[in-house]
Amino acid sequence: MFDNKTILITGGTGSFGKKYVNTLLERYQPKKIIVFSRDELKQFEMQQDFNQDCMRYFIGDVRDKERLNRAMRGVDFVIHAAALKQVPAAEYNPMECIKTNINGAENVIDAALNNDVEKVIALSTDKAANPINLYGATKLASDKLFVAANNIAGGHKTTFSVVRYGNVVCSRGSVVPVFEKMINEGKDHIPITHDEMTRFWISLQQGVDFVLKNFARMLGGEIFVPKIPSIRITDLATAMAPNLPQKVIGIRPGEKLHEVMCPADLCYDTFEYDDHFVIAPGIKFSSRSNDFTVNAIGEKGKPVTPGFEYNSLDNPHYLTIDEISEFNVNALK
Repeated sequence: MFDNKTILITGGTGSFGKKYVNTLLERYQPKKIIVFSRDELKQFEMQQDFNQDCMRYFIGDVRDKERLNRAMRGVDFVIHAAALKQVPAAEYNPMECIKTNINGAENVIDAALNNDVEKVIALSTDKAANPINLYGATKLASDKLFVAANNIAGGHKTTFSVVRYGNVVCSRGSVVPVFEKMINEGKDHIPITHDEMTRFWISLQQGVDFVLKNFARMLGGEIFVPKIPSIRITDLATAMAPNLPQKVIGIRPGEKLHEVMCPADLCYDTFEYDDHFVIAPGIKFSSRSNDFTVNAIGEKGKPVTPGFEYNSLDNPHYLTIDEISEFNVNALK
């Protein structure tokens, strides 16, 4: 569905954007791929790896609505990946996080509607479910904006959906590169924030593949959540540094012990499919049905049981220490 199409990726120089561009170029023949981001150095560096004729690099910030409007002219599909993502940084710089993650989301929506973009998928995070930190709260607000955008589209053809998943292995700023740096520097221990902490675990390629698939699946207004394994942080440290002791240093500001992707409070709006869940919008759409039991490619889902919650602690699928090691190696390929 991406052959001869124009795709724009906000925050396209990040870990996800690079992998997404690489995957599009390997599997499809797009008309244009537009990398929209604010860092000229990262764009220059990315151009050294991706300089095909279809590539375009636009300097811009999602806070700038006018620039987004111009960038989306003639665009068919948008992936909104731009965000301020670091939890402690958001706690200490709340207004900057709000400007990018909430105001920026509104600007992306307006620009997509103004240019009759066909489909928009916004990337969310497990931290947006029952948020306790500002980053999660801003991403929850962003999710709500993209869901409601389907109602304000009016006569426009644009549809909006959200993809939510957990920690991305080896992405910039994630725990794996941090541990790896400490090991390479010869540290005498691995710092652990809490010895009971768990996280959802997904590779960049799995995240990209999930987003690609959901462009075909989406009806508009749903939140897609993949079924992925959990890990224990202590097991991750053991897998990466089996001979180093672990030292508990305490949970950071805004950090959870366990993560949630489908909250129990939304169980009546949650549907289970073979390899993912869908959280249907709580609001009613004026232009079409709110039936999300069958998606756009005919896959069928069923309501989850009352009280169901998809969280990293109770997840039935945990990776063993050996599986974590193998998973991390494969994620780097």
